[in-house]
Amino acid sequence: MNAITPPSVSVASVAAPQAAAHAEHPAREALRMFLRNPSAIAGMAMLLFVLLVAIAGPWIWPADPFEIRTMPLSPPFSEEAWLGSDQLGRDVLTGIIHGGRATLMVGAFAALLSVCIGVTLGAMAGYYGGRVDALLMRVTEFFQVLPALLFAMVVVTLFSPSLVTVTLAIGSVSWPATARLTRAEFMRIRQLEFVRAESAIGARHGRIIWKVILPNALPPLVVSATLAVGAAILFEAGLSFLGLGDPNQMSWGLMIGSARQYLLSCWWAVAFPGAAIFVTVLAVSLIGDGLNDALNPKLRER
Repeated sequence: MNAITPPSVSVASVAAPQAAAHAEHPAREALRMFLRNPSAIAGMAMLLFVLLVAIAGPWIWPADPFEIRTMPLSPPFSEEAWLGSDQLGRDVLTGIIHGGRATLMVGAFAALLSVCIGVTLGAMAGYYGGRVDALLMRVTEFFQVLPALLFAMVVVTLFSPSLVTVTLAIGSVSWPATARLTRAEFMRIRQLEFVRAESAIGARHGRIIWKVILPNALPPLVVSATLAVGAAILFEAGLSFLGLGDPNQMSWGLMIGSARQYLLSCWWAVAFPGAAIFVTVLAVSLIGDGLNDALNPKLRER
């Protein structure tokens, strides 16, 4: 009797499932690289602490930040005021705890508005090209050469200074960089084979833009949106320093702006809110750098 020989199994057929088993999903790999980045973890820890203070602080420390609680210009580390008092006798620690919420809200929503405008215009310009690209890029260049701080000051001055107007002013002048980045990514991705295949089978332009190209262009846009939050926080602090913040809502920028004339005699009223802004922006920048390292495929291959 002839022996039954087993079917031949190629080495490639055995190695392929093993390679597929060892292959890691890009999202998981990016998360793993992000968690292995000490700077990103440090930034995440700092940002979580700031968010915790901003969200839970007003309940833990239920005091009015505008209330005059002690003598003016009280030095820090005293029994009356742990971080001192400003020129009016308002507690600096209370202002920092209650002002963080307004500062973070302006930074987050202004960055969100900026990203929405920039991604929409950049996607239209990069996908359609031609006259649409030329028109939208001229609009982008107009806002890019326009002095952002001056334009925001005009917007806030025309309307009453409030958190809404400050947020709209910051968001309406901060989108050109995001628009240019989105346009470049769309112009690069629309030439790839899978985008051409979607167009060949008759997919609508809206589907190709928002469901095919945009998900593949997200990594640099996520990094840009993260850094936009820090830029918006600094922008809000600058407007408040110039006296264009919401006078009825405590914020870190408002604290610095109201005490700027007493910098030499009341340094703590400027230094501690400034330190809060510095820590927050530093945390956001570290997270943005960590996301850039984790989402950049060229860096993941190293």
